[in-house]
Amino acid sequence: MNKMIYLDNGATSFPKPEEVYQFMDHFYRNFGVNPGRSGYDLCIESGEIVENTRKQLMKFFNGKDPDRLCFSYNSTDALNLIISGLLEGGDHAISTTIEHNSVLRPLYHQEKYKGVEVDYLPVDGKGFVDPDEFPKKFKKNTKLVIINHASNVIGTIQPIKEIGRLCKERGIIFAIDSSQSAGKIPIDIEEQNVDIIAFTGHKSLLGPTGIGGLYVKEGIEIKHTRAGGTGVRSAVKTHLDEYPYRLEYGTLNAVGVAGLHTGVKWVEEKGIENIHQHEMKLTAMLRDGLKDVNGITLYCQDDLTDHIGIFLFNVAGFEALNVGTLLDVDYNIASRTGLHCAPLIHEQLGTADIHGAVRFGIGPFNTEEEIQTAIDAVKEIAAMKN
Repeated sequence: MNKMIYLDNGATSFPKPEEVYQFMDHFYRNFGVNPGRSGYDLCIESGEIVENTRKQLMKFFNGKDPDRLCFSYNSTDALNLIISGLLEGGDHAISTTIEHNSVLRPLYHQEKYKGVEVDYLPVDGKGFVDPDEFPKKFKKNTKLVIINHASNVIGTIQPIKEIGRLCKERGIIFAIDSSQSAGKIPIDIEEQNVDIIAFTGHKSLLGPTGIGGLYVKEGIEIKHTRAGGTGVRSAVKTHLDEYPYRLEYGTLNAVGVAGLHTGVKWVEEKGIENIHQHEMKLTAMLRDGLKDVNGITLYCQDDLTDHIGIFLFNVAGFEALNVGTLLDVDYNIASRTGLHCAPLIHEQLGTADIHGAVRFGIGPFNTEEEIQTAIDAVKEIAAMKN
């Protein structure tokens, strides 16, 4: 079998840098004990990797206090901590139609079970939300604005600096879901007026699955929604208030932290700008190769300014699922089809009623040769109906 062309990097990056595999293996074989729980050498060394990664990620996002970098399982876990830990009955929140279900479903639960009011702002025809629309929705009880920094469906990068400034002027907490953006484009929470950032390790930070986290600025307090072991002050009956323990529960995924540490290091060494430039060059190649093909519809791809390497399309006469199957079986190309866990943007695009669309997610290890193969494959599929 020919080597698979992996174009599902929007779901998870693959492959990882070889250094990630090697360091995870080395770490688990040599330091795979419970970090921070005891005073013996292995435990201390394991804990040092965890604390060094806190500092690394704090600097990566331009935070100020490594203790306020808290690890979780992934973005969904972090976003649940944020949303359920900030909102109470009677509060108002604002989000957008480009959100992933990792934001939508926690918000829906707050609406259904706590009586939180939520407004969802649409994006324009190019896939961007207008910052000036947010103040029109601000209320006296608006507690939180939370948005997807870069869409996992159409790839648009939202103007978080402007939105954050408007929130800051009104004293409203501003949180971003950086699942698709962290590791692809620079994020500076100070310069971009972000109060809380949720991230995952397994996408563009090039770590493994099962590790993610959040950074919470000084002055923002997220209440406990869970309780459990922290490894310190065990006699205290309630969960600890101080960070990072405030938002960490039980044994950390230490080998995941080790892999994340190495993935972020790889990104920093290669340079985010270089990685992004490479991925957007390939995205533009896809766009230019398919935009004028009869029977192919592209979504929000006319201008790739303020985009990441996410490419969404449909082929006339085919269900998206069937296109994905043909790409897999006949051409050995991995893609993602359906609604991509983001139903509101598909409703806005008009693709919800036709069961979604086909997504290519470009990663740092994709090549021009692979992209040309994908272009030729999609053209051949489109020709089947013409």
